[in-house]
Amino acid sequence: MINKSDKNKERLVRHKRVRTKVSGTSERPRLSVYRSLSQIYAQIIDDVKGVTLVSCSTLDSDVKGQLNGKSKSEQAKLVGETIAKRALEKNITEVVFDRGGYIYIGRVQALADGAREAGLKF
Repeated sequence: MINKSDKNKERLVRHKRVRTKVSGTSERPRLSVYRSLSQIYAQIIDDVKGVTLVSCSTLDSDVKGQLNGKSKSEQAKLVGETIAKRALEKNITEVVFDRGGYIYIGRVQALADGAREAGLKF
């Protein structure tokens, strides 16, 4: 009998391995991404203080109104642009990108591209 692998468990192992090397500081906080089946979430975190500086998701009220008729990748790009604008308002220009154990393709890549286009440096 073939055992089916638990993909989320494998993602968490990858995420843990990456997190040993990637950490956010006050000068360069960490942009963390989480994606569920229907939503995408992004946070900018200062790991030294243990504080979330900026957050955005597809559930935010100002983003939610713009999502009608858009694909999930387009929604992720919009979330990336929004979080970059919020970060620039708080004088955060450079971040370390934490893909959360996900493969850098699709929605994760779209979020990163949207943040870069809005002026955030990785």
